[in-house]
Amino acid sequence: MKEGYKVLVPTDFTSEAQAAISYAAFVAKSFKGSIVLLHVIPNEKARKKATINMKKEAENASKEHGLTVDYKIERGSIFDQIPEVADKIKAMLIVMGTHGVKGIQHITGSYALKVIGHSKVPFIVTQSKKCDGKIKDLVLPVKFSEETKSKLSITASIAKHFGAVVRIFTSNESDEFLRTKVNREVIFARHYFEERGVKYEVERAVEQGNFIPQMLEYANDVDADMIAIVNSTGDAGFLPELFKGSGEVEVLNNKYQIPVIVTNPSQIFVPQHFG
Repeated sequence: MKEGYKVLVPTDFTSEAQAAISYAAFVAKSFKGSIVLLHVIPNEKARKKATINMKKEAENASKEHGLTVDYKIERGSIFDQIPEVADKIKAMLIVMGTHGVKGIQHITGSYALKVIGHSKVPFIVTQSKKCDGKIKDLVLPVKFSEETKSKLSITASIAKHFGAVVRIFTSNESDEFLRTKVNREVIFARHYFEERGVKYEVERAVEQGNFIPQMLEYANDVDADMIAIVNSTGDAGFLPELFKGSGEVEVLNNKYQIPVIVTNPSQIFVPQHFG
């Protein structure tokens, strides 16, 4: 018997965590799955209070969203416990709320970004804005990294499952070699989506440079429900080369509060038994 689709949500009882739960509930319900909340305590003295809070949190979430919500309380570091618990419960997705630029630097930091990058489970990173019950527009940034079948398959799976349109946003390169490479990646992506019956549109950045701000503005203009990022570096990095440095924080904590799904090429968003 195959296990159900489980979504793990780390919670610290904040409004950001509530927003993460709303997205987790939307995805879990679409797969007839369930949610598992995770709260990490620094020591055993904190367990009693945490148990009271988690029981209430799980009951409220279950009542509000109409699905099964379990919880786990683990002692240690949230950076260690998130991947460990995800592996233990066989989670298919992790939804994590952040607290803005200052918050993500404090709560997650560079080590957590590496944890996400190496995770066996895709992450959806949200802010304080709750899910509005739809994923109809997915923005897929394309610069000049290799667009492989494994990368595009995840975006295609999400789009097909939710009936979404993939909005490919490409960079505007001044260098002829890079411009040719971007065009090839877009052609590859178009053919891939067409073969799988996935609706898509292509938009090129107006300006040369400033790719991330233009991509985020475009995502806001089309009222995107999510930005899909795939880690293609193969190192401990969390985002592709075009997002290195401050771009990581800028995308995850974008001012438009658009959720970001981060995956690795080896990950599968839609499991076969739900295909």
